[in-house]
Amino acid sequence: MERIKNLKQLINKEPTPKTNELESLRKNEATKDLSVLSQKSSNLKTPDLICFSHLRWDFVYQRPQHLLSRCAKDRRVFFIEEPIFSETQARLEISPRDCGVYVVVPFLPQGMTENEYTAIQQSLLIDELIFEHEIKEYICWYYTPMAFKFTQHLEPLAVIYDCMDELSAFKNPPPGLRELEGELLNRADLVFTGGFSLYEAKRHLHSSIYPFPSSIDARHFKQARLGVNAPADQADIPHPRLGFYGVIDERFDIALLDLLSQKRPDWHFVIVGPVVKIDSADLPRRQNIHYLGGKAYQELPTYLSGWDIAMLLFAHNESTRYISPTKTPEYLAAGVPVISTSIRDVVRPYGQQGLVKIADTADEFIAATEYYLSAEFNRANWLRQVNEALLYNSWDRTWGRMLQLINAVLVERYAEYKTLNRQLSTSTGSLLKSAVVSQVTGD
Repeated sequence: MERIKNLKQLINKEPTPKTNELESLRKNEATKDLSVLSQKSSNLKTPDLICFSHLRWDFVYQRPQHLLSRCAKDRRVFFIEEPIFSETQARLEISPRDCGVYVVVPFLPQGMTENEYTAIQQSLLIDELIFEHEIKEYICWYYTPMAFKFTQHLEPLAVIYDCMDELSAFKNPPPGLRELEGELLNRADLVFTGGFSLYEAKRHLHSSIYPFPSSIDARHFKQARLGVNAPADQADIPHPRLGFYGVIDERFDIALLDLLSQKRPDWHFVIVGPVVKIDSADLPRRQNIHYLGGKAYQELPTYLSGWDIAMLLFAHNESTRYISPTKTPEYLAAGVPVISTSIRDVVRPYGQQGLVKIADTADEFIAATEYYLSAEFNRANWLRQVNEALLYNSWDRTWGRMLQLINAVLVERYAEYKTLNRQLSTSTGSLLKSAVVSQVTGD
């Protein structure tokens, strides 16, 4: 347990001169005695970012990857995953990705107490990450409140909680999740939510909370409109094809898929994505249902290009109450007509604006599909509406808005970041004009 001893020594050691300097600045802010810091501002570097996530970086490309790959363009980003319990000795595996993000995987021995696991993760975080990689100025970014258990001792420049889902409503949530989220909310400087429903549910819990619904990489998904080559495992599936991609878990409406495939055996249902937290044996098996497994993010437009209809087959349960599916604007950007169950963040705004058909029963779903497949559907007019609605929707803009808010926190707290903020504002330009977010564009 040498690491735990090292941890205690580190926590109890005297503050470094840098820590004393910042603490002095906080305590004497009223005097604005900035002579020392002003000399340093010209050489100030962008702070690193340490992210704590319940998701694996290489699992499914979604919100964390979109945002943090952009963040990594001007700073070091360390993406810390949840531990893997298998090794006999605790260690960190740190590997870079092409986008510049460093993925950090803790390997921990099995059979230890909760307190021992917490202490080891604290020690690994300090010894093998912060010290060895000389992380001096940094921001903590949380996707999982569970990580707050072993990171409360850290002294970041700012704490960000990007609440992309209501994790406590998912299947088998870890014990203590709600309590740790409360502690994280008390510590956080900023809270972002993955959609408007989640924002409305949590806005009373924090004074600086902002909704940032799903955005898109429009150029990537518009490739589907160009008629790209069909993937081999989809090429021989007959039309009409109704497709879905994403994680297949407790949120997926298995019963609706089963009923649809039974009522319309002449339609073919293409399901792309990994099966997680549910038994694959429970999925309906019919000749017109095709499970193609998980696909890389780069491949998704090639599958979308061959679909007649894109589906959002989400069940109505606690786990879907606050979701804001990233695939909604992605489907639309690909130019594929979309039918969804009445998920709140899909109904409002996409359903209300006529961009997505809403259907909760098999008969409603069939009627919506028949309309899209008929001559009555004015595809050109629909595409024009889609293009207008998604015109300013991009992950670049969303990250720009977030960065503006983060920089405002740093400027307010640390005077030396005024210079950095001016530099970033100049380079980012019009992306940082406003932090107001519209329901469709994510702006």
